[in-house]
Amino acid sequence: MAQLLPSADAVPQKLHEAMRYSCLAPGKRMRPALAMASAVAFGKDADFVVDAGCAIEFVHCFSLIHDDLPAIDNDDLRRGVPTCHVKFGEAVAILAGDGLFALAFDTLANGPWPAEARIRAVASLTKATGSDGLVGGETLDILSEGQEISFETLQIIHRRKTGSLIAASCEIGALLAGATPEQSCRMYEYGAAVGLAFQIADDLLNETSTPEKLGKAAGSDRERGKATYPAMIGLEASRKAAEDAVQHGICCLEGLENTEFLVDIAKYSIHRLY
Repeated sequence: MAQLLPSADAVPQKLHEAMRYSCLAPGKRMRPALAMASAVAFGKDADFVVDAGCAIEFVHCFSLIHDDLPAIDNDDLRRGVPTCHVKFGEAVAILAGDGLFALAFDTLANGPWPAEARIRAVASLTKATGSDGLVGGETLDILSEGQEISFETLQIIHRRKTGSLIAASCEIGALLAGATPEQSCRMYEYGAAVGLAFQIADDLLNETSTPEKLGKAAGSDRERGKATYPAMIGLEASRKAAEDAVQHGICCLEGLENTEFLVDIAKYSIHRLY
């Protein structure tokens, strides 16, 4: 990512400094890891899709910058450091997110893969980030704060806000590695299940962990009246739902080779501490 991001010395320096600050801060890099592990499952080296993984992470970082803004979640801490708008101001933070979003598609569209595979990968990332994906899920999440919503709506929020980009990470890694359409769909389903488990775990951690462990605010979901699994079905039922999602995701990998890391990531999604 450090190589693909614009230099902090390039004009406009403040914008590029903010983009690098948010992307290169400590983080799990789970989405790039999933893209690369998915490529390995279809016989490619992880490095074969590393640029695609970076593109996906750029989109993820864009979403975090905008989520943290005062107009949305108003968070001051992310990954253990001040959020982008706290460090650089709201205007530069908004533009840094916009810059990362554009860089993501530039990176994916011009990567070292066959043209047809790149087109399909770009289409996957586009769908995952639009109104049917990440942006739509975040919108529903905001509009649901303090409201009585159905469990079905909560599932839609989680599937779009978090699950869509994680699912696309797996699909894109598989697509670029030469997987068939049927295999790519299975990887997408695996990623969607892992994404749901990951978000449920996030809900649980926000409810039960501390800011020191998380590197961001804890207890904030309850304070804002956010729609979460623990708020709707309780802690134990939420843990069971996350476990069930992980098991479904692992079942999607049956018949594929070199999936040990994918299985490990699925389990990590709910047993992580932050």
